[in-house]
Amino acid sequence: MSDKNATAEPLLKVEGLTKHFPVRKGLLQRQTGAVKAVDGISFDVRPGETLGVVGESGCGKSTMGRLITRLLEPTGGKVEFQGHDITHLSASGMRPLRRDVQMIFQDPYSSLNPRHTIGTIVSAPFKLQGVEPEGGVKKEVQRLLGLVGLNPEHYNRYPHEFSGGQRQRIGIARALALKPKLVVADEPVSALDVSIQAQVVNLLDDLQDELGLTYVIIAHDLSVIRHVSDRIAVMYLGKIVELADRKSLYEAPMHPYTNALMSAVPVPDPRRRGVKSERILLKGDVPSPLSPPSGCRFHTRCWKATEICKTQEPPLLELLPGRRVACHHPENAPDQAPDEPVLPSARDAIEVVSVTKSDAPEAPETADTPKASVSPEGSEGPEAPEASETPESSETSETPEAPEK
Repeated sequence: MSDKNATAEPLLKVEGLTKHFPVRKGLLQRQTGAVKAVDGISFDVRPGETLGVVGESGCGKSTMGRLITRLLEPTGGKVEFQGHDITHLSASGMRPLRRDVQMIFQDPYSSLNPRHTIGTIVSAPFKLQGVEPEGGVKKEVQRLLGLVGLNPEHYNRYPHEFSGGQRQRIGIARALALKPKLVVADEPVSALDVSIQAQVVNLLDDLQDELGLTYVIIAHDLSVIRHVSDRIAVMYLGKIVELADRKSLYEAPMHPYTNALMSAVPVPDPRRRGVKSERILLKGDVPSPLSPPSGCRFHTRCWKATEICKTQEPPLLELLPGRRVACHHPENAPDQAPDEPVLPSARDAIEVVSVTKSDAPEAPETADTPKASVSPEGSEGPEAPEASETPESSETSETPEAPEK
């Protein structure tokens, strides 16, 4: 993101966004509770910026992505795009905005209709929006295929004739068909082999530079997020617990949960081969979003938890310029209060083990690291996909996925 865009008005602004999935039981299907998948999150994204979203499975990342693209109806809060409130727009009201807000889905296998050719799949947004590209639909689709590194002559092939990485490129081409301003990528490389992940990540990087795209990228892989993001939001059980720029977050995490995540990131530095370091292993499972803990939701697994953590929910405060943290006892923070007695359960919340850093990195450490080499087309091998249901085109009428648990 350029310095000029850093002071621009947000392209996307989210305030207090909430999504609760009702739980119904009995013959009359009465509501007995609610799964609090997303529970009051706020952030903004400026033009040309990449916001990375990380967290454990079940923390609400994918649900958040579907909320800001309006594939799910929010329970509460507000979503603004280019200064306009789109929180409760109808399907017809959202139709013009589909040109500007697109989504790349997680599973490159289930997100493409196996009965349609690649040309039909990539051209679907033009048909739905009533857009006639200059030079014709076929020519534009072939241009898009070439843009994402595929052979334009494969226009009439079917999805089963492509590998996993190639299918993900097809999904990216479909998302870019209408020249969107915001692209939400939900785990865009999780179903791919590690070598293919590097190709797709580099492709997203190149397309952002070429087309001026704005990204919200959801991922588990902290090394991938570090490579592509300008700022990073860390989610835990439906809440954002830390939001900071990439450099600050990785060098000095403030929230204990972020610190635990960062301790697991491989360090791609051959000079540190054989060097031992400490890794924080969190004990216990993530609490159920159906009945989250009182106070700070992380206190049941936090080694710094005190009585206030158990009773009072910490607000997301800006402790340093550009750094927002939701913690009563943040680490690496100025003017820290004296430590209070920790809860008895906190003494055994983690296990600290010594590990030896490997000299074989999983992904580039920084955005300045040279990009991974890209194999010739056709060398990509499919991986076993994760089960998911995703719409075929930019306009969807399918029932959304079940809430994250």
